[in-house]
Amino acid sequence: MSHLLSPEPTAGPAVSEIGAIGAAAALGNEALPGTLPQELRGELIAFRRDLHMHPELGNQEIRTTAVIKERLERAGLAPRVLEAGTGLVCDIPGSAGGPALALRADIDALPIPDTKTVPYRSTVPGRAHACGHDVHATVVLGAGLVLAALAREGRLERPVRLLFQPAEEVLPGGAQDAIECGVLDGVGRILALHCDPKVDAGRIGLRTGAITSACDRLEVALAGPGGHTARPHLTTDLVTAAARVAIEVPALLARRVDTRAGLAVTWGRLETGHAPNVIPQCAELSGTVRCLELEAWREAPDLVHAAIDEVAATHRAKSEVRYIRGVPPVVNEADSTALLEAAMTTRFGAGTVEETQQSLGGEDFSWYLEHVPGAMARLGVRTPGSTVSRDIHQGDFDVDESAIAVGVELLTAAAFLSTGDR
Repeated sequence: MSHLLSPEPTAGPAVSEIGAIGAAAALGNEALPGTLPQELRGELIAFRRDLHMHPELGNQEIRTTAVIKERLERAGLAPRVLEAGTGLVCDIPGSAGGPALALRADIDALPIPDTKTVPYRSTVPGRAHACGHDVHATVVLGAGLVLAALAREGRLERPVRLLFQPAEEVLPGGAQDAIECGVLDGVGRILALHCDPKVDAGRIGLRTGAITSACDRLEVALAGPGGHTARPHLTTDLVTAAARVAIEVPALLARRVDTRAGLAVTWGRLETGHAPNVIPQCAELSGTVRCLELEAWREAPDLVHAAIDEVAATHRAKSEVRYIRGVPPVVNEADSTALLEAAMTTRFGAGTVEETQQSLGGEDFSWYLEHVPGAMARLGVRTPGSTVSRDIHQGDFDVDESAIAVGVELLTAAAFLSTGDR
């Protein structure tokens, strides 16, 4: 992964920052402040379990916001709840001033049941922290508590902003609302972590460039005169039309977009008809559009519209397409990726960073990167040596909680190795 520390030169102060990172990294962990005190480790695990037991959906994170706010206030900080009433930001002043380093966590849960048998299982039916947002929130909280203590001692140079963002799981994501609230005002760089159950605890995955994909939602309505299945030639056979749209539209797009762009339509629902001998008058399909490349994502709505209309027309069906913009890819900026790698290797040694593949999943952290440089790392949460295979967005998702301390110390190291963007 050494190439991650040697990005192409870029204009501006970020180049000098990377030089400072290299010099500081050579000092080793002993000379770098921000390790997690032992007394906080157990508290943070308990805090994560409390969040896990009380999951709240996007824009409904009232309790989650309140408990984070209360803990930050107990540490002498002054968090500010976002205008919508959920989510919050909290500034930690640095002795040198300048643009802040933002540390972002998402805080919402998913509308799926928790199927684990653990003491901290979700107490809310049909709701679960199955994507690790409870861990993300706990890690950023822990980093904030450590950095705040060091700031009171005058040992933190760069200001840090903690951002606890609601509604990441709600397209197009709560990041846009947070940005409109001014959370990036005065921010020079932003970092985030995301749980990865395919990476061992104690390690992170990194990638310069796109690390996630664009993700949009697609809803299609087909209409036409129905009739008796004995006389399909007198009708618009919407069952066949819907089936053809489901099969042929993805195939058409594969021939109209560079295959390296990775534009893919995947259907999650197809609904039509109620009786075996009646051709219906309407059909509905819904699914997602995912794309690896930013430019192809920008062209996707027109391309998808055209392909659906073309296939529907061959079956004399009228088509109505609702294309719902989601999120662009998260494109990790080179210097920010190098900062995360330097922080990890300084804290935990060589060999703790692995190169990760670009995911087809979407993440609204991408919206922040439209405004400021930044990067997201994949935080390993798999117990080393475990043969259990888990994935996010599944009811049995869980983490090795030692990853919390790793995440905290990674972010505090990044805060000290980052010299600012002046």
